[in-house]
Amino acid sequence: MEHLACSETKIESSSEESLVRMGGVINKQEPTTDSSLGLVVDYLSKLPQSVLISVASLMVLLVGILNHMAGPEISSTIFYLIPIVLVTWFTRRSIGFAFSILSAFTWLIADLTSGATHFNPDIPYWNGVARLSSFFILTFILSTLKKHLKARKGIFQNRFFDRHSKPKVLYELVNMEINRARRYEHAFTVVCIDLDNFKTVNDCFGHSTGDILLRLVARTLQKNIRATDTVARLGGDEFAILLPETGRNVAEVILQKVQKINLEIMRRHGWPVTLSIGVVTSPSPPSTVDETLRISDQLMYTAKNGGKNSIQYEVFGKREGPVMRAV
Repeated sequence: MEHLACSETKIESSSEESLVRMGGVINKQEPTTDSSLGLVVDYLSKLPQSVLISVASLMVLLVGILNHMAGPEISSTIFYLIPIVLVTWFTRRSIGFAFSILSAFTWLIADLTSGATHFNPDIPYWNGVARLSSFFILTFILSTLKKHLKARKGIFQNRFFDRHSKPKVLYELVNMEINRARRYEHAFTVVCIDLDNFKTVNDCFGHSTGDILLRLVARTLQKNIRATDTVARLGGDEFAILLPETGRNVAEVILQKVQKINLEIMRRHGWPVTLSIGVVTSPSPPSTVDETLRISDQLMYTAKNGGKNSIQYEVFGKREGPVMRAV
């Protein structure tokens, strides 16, 4: 079992203050919902689409009635824009376009039935086309902005990871290294890392602290490997590293450095977390990616079941010496 009692853990006030400061640095660019506007946006984003569409439809109907009663002398542009913005931002682009058409048509009907006279009878229709075009442009710009903001948020959440940090991409890169090793007989190394006692941090210090810990580990891994190496978060508290063109000795130097730096961070903050690491070097590569990852994963669990806080090495087809345990 990996769980430690909270009474067995300890965090000093200076470490806690350091954690708060560090969390602020890591999250300083993240949007918050503490403001009134943020709370409103958060509330609307949780509403079902059917409710938002119904509310927006009612708004268009009411604006059309008021527009008819007030006549063309009073501008009602902003009131037609509100339901368009609402559905475009909180549903999807196609619904925004549909409400653009509905709003422009409602406005046209209001103009035609208001009793207003025009020098040219085609003017209301021209105005209707112009309004529809404006609504379409607004919908397109708003939906595009929403898409980019969502993408940017996704990038922020993964900014401490390598650009190839998705497990699927890692899988493809390992497959490339297997093919390269077969052709050129160059060794490569795959590493699996598990954070021992991570659940204890979540239970005793809270999930926000656990999230900061994961980001710190990811950033430390990324900063202490080479530009050609790849870091991936496999899920939960497990990470993987691909070290191309890397033999057992070079891998040992890199991973001992990574382990030492991460352990110093954990001790500094009073977190009872250590690293169990499985390392497989393949001068003669396994037949598949799954086999490579399975071997490194088994080595990681061997290190974990052997007392944690250690590195278990293997050259494919040959187990390498004793387990390297951190002190």
